[in-house]
Amino acid sequence: MRRTPSQTVGPFYAIGLGRRDDEALDPDGVELTGRLIDGQGEPIVDGMIEVFDPESRSWGRSSTAPDGVFRFRVPPSARRLETLVFARGLLRHELTRIYLDGGADAEDETLRARPDGEAFRFDIRLQGDPPTLFFEH
Repeated sequence: MRRTPSQTVGPFYAIGLGRRDDEALDPDGVELTGRLIDGQGEPIVDGMIEVFDPESRSWGRSSTAPDGVFRFRVPPSARRLETLVFARGLLRHELTRIYLDGGADAEDETLRARPDGEAFRFDIRLQGDPPTLFFEH
């Protein structure tokens, strides 16, 4: 019996992206930007980030641009975003968190978004120094 090859991980994200503006959890919210970076510090150009705000129960999705940048508009009251990372080479998505409130509850420095003027900045490093903390799921 001939076996079929296993399915690939992607990058097929563009198929599900672009149908609507999924990056705005709150159209009038605060901007959150960042970069998805590999272990050598290079941008991951075909990744996808999903965030969920448990307080407002709002959800968003952003693909990464050619420079690895992703962006969201999040509720001004958001304190913590549950975050899923999808990228080529990952057999399963990775789970992390983004803390926007100064990180009082953050377990690790790599989970704290940095204020950037009126916005926030949060880079996700899959490997390297230091890698973003990911959780078991």
